[in-house]
Formats: sequence, C-alpha cells, structure tokens
Amino acid sequence: MADIEKFQKQVHVTFVDKRLLEAAFTHRSYLNENKTSGREHNERLEFLGDAVLELVVTEFLFKKYPRKAEGELTSVRAALVNTNSISACATELGMNEHLLLSKGEAADVGRARQYILANVFEAFVGALYLDQGYNVARDFISTHLLHKTEAIVAGSLWQDAKSLFQEKAQEHAGVTPTYKTIREVGPDHAKRFTVGVYISKELIFKGEGLSKQEAETAAARGALKKQGWG
Repeated sequence: MADIEKFQKQVHVTFVDKRLLEAAFTHRSYLNENKTSGREHNERLEFLGDAVLELVVTEFLFKKYPRKAEGELTSVRAALVNTNSISACATELGMNEHLLLSKGEAADVGRARQYILANVFEAFVGALYLDQGYNVARDFISTHLLHKTEAIVAGSLWQDAKSLFQEKAQEHAGVTPTYKTIREVGPDHAKRFTVGVYISKELIFKGEGLSKQEAETAAARGALKKQGWG
C-alpha cells in the first residue's frame, strides 16, 4: 500500500480516525488472505458512501437545472454516478495505488478492477462523511466528480444507451433490437457476461459487464457508435 499520508495531502483532507481511511481501501479479498490483519473491509463504507454520493449529486442537479424534469435529472444523475464515471475519478486520484487486494484480484486489471475502483471511491466518500461530516464529503465530490456534468449534458451522455439504440434501430431499420447472452465466465459472486445486440439476426456489437444489464448497456453503447447513431 502506497503512502496513505501522501493521498490525504493530495485530496486536502486529514482523517481523525485513520482506521476509516484504511478500511476504505481494503477489499474483502485481502482479508481472506490476511485474516490477522485487524482491518475491516470496505463494503459497509461503500454502502454508506453510495447514499451520500447520490444525495450530493441529487442536490447539485436539483439546484443547477431548475427547469429539467424529474426523469431527465434522474438520467443525468445515473450517468454521473455509474461505474465508468466514478471509477475514472478513482483512477485520476490514484486510488488504485492504495488498494489492498488479494493476489488474485491484484493480478486482474480489467473490468473487475474498474468495478473495485468505483466501490473504493464510494467507500472513501463514506469514510470521509463519518470522519469529517457532510460538507467535507460534498466538497470532495464537487471537486472530483461534479465538473463532469456539463460534458454529460452537452453531449446527451445521460441518455440511456439501450433506449436510444432501440429508438434509432426502429427509425433506421424498422425493427426492435434484441440481446443475447453469448458467454458467462467466473464464479457466481464474480461472473462476467458477454452480451450481443442484434438487429434482426445480425450481430451488431458485443458488450461485457459484471451483470447482464451492464453488458447489454455496453453492447448498446458500442452499437450506437458502430452504426453512427450516437
């Protein structure tokens, strides 16, 4: 684990309870291999941080866009707090350098690591909320996440990819696209899915994810780009 003091300076926060900060970066798999470490894993903090994150983003969007309807605000919020968005924030902050993982998890730097980084970002928010309070957690989220809002709205990135692809497929091809699971790999608690999206019987694009829904969304997003509809 890299120097955690350096990370605190980077984000301009000094934790009173360093155990919260350590827990935020500790994945359950690490404890499976280090049962006497005395640490806690980050899943409870992630649960709390997810709620704090959603409240901060909701409050921000509610005030920033007084004329937008509830449905559009919900979609913009979803785009801001999805796995891709917050794992990118975690990467930009160098959170990956501070992760405590099992040897197996540490060797996997693909989509699973992206999912873990998103969870760490949420866990850190939860730890920050407990240690410093709502205002400090809100300021951290504002600094490192909310600046993405303008680009998401300007580029209509908030639109649900599956709904948009269905709309475009009906418009251009006169059919509703279908999705088919091509492959499932991994244990039940960490499955990875590959899903194809089809127009009629033609495979347009394959997407991957840690759930079928995530894989379908990735397939739809890729298909929009491939068809030039996005």
